[in-house]
Amino acid sequence: MSDDWWFRYGDERVVWEGHPRLSAALPGVGVGVAMCTLAVAAAVLADPRAAIGVALGVGVIVWALLRVRRTEYLLTTRALWAKRGVAGRTVRRVGVTKVQNTGYSRSVTGSVFGYGTISVEVAGGDDLRFRRIDDPESVQAAITDRTARDDGGIPGSVTRWRSVLAVVREIRAGIE
Repeated sequence: MSDDWWFRYGDERVVWEGHPRLSAALPGVGVGVAMCTLAVAAAVLADPRAAIGVALGVGVIVWALLRVRRTEYLLTTRALWAKRGVAGRTVRRVGVTKVQNTGYSRSVTGSVFGYGTISVEVAGGDDLRFRRIDDPESVQAAITDRTARDDGGIPGSVTRWRSVLAVVREIRAGIE
């Protein structure tokens, strides 16, 4: 995958990159094949000019395949990126500090063939989805590792907590 669609900050590095499985194009390919079949049948049975529908069917197939192949997902140490588009390009960047929650889901076929969709809840924006990616559990874990803000330690210094304790004791003594 080329790097011309995303930018890197200083020491930022790529943690994971991927794209949807090619099977995501199957509905579009099915529609295109049906259009081709109907166009050929209409050309044979009714009017030979109906064969032009084959070109439309092939166009639908190509568009469906390109739509999947030109979708890319990227996780760096600082952000999540999603790029989509065939004729144009849409790129979305979400900083890891904006990620509120992550989850993944699998359809029945996804469970059998090992793919799923990652859902990322974004603070102040639309959710981000990495659709039909391989091994969604490990990708979700990588995202969670990047977004974890709790280092397990107690916030503040011991001195500050002792002063808080002293104030609480004063309040308690005043109430009793």
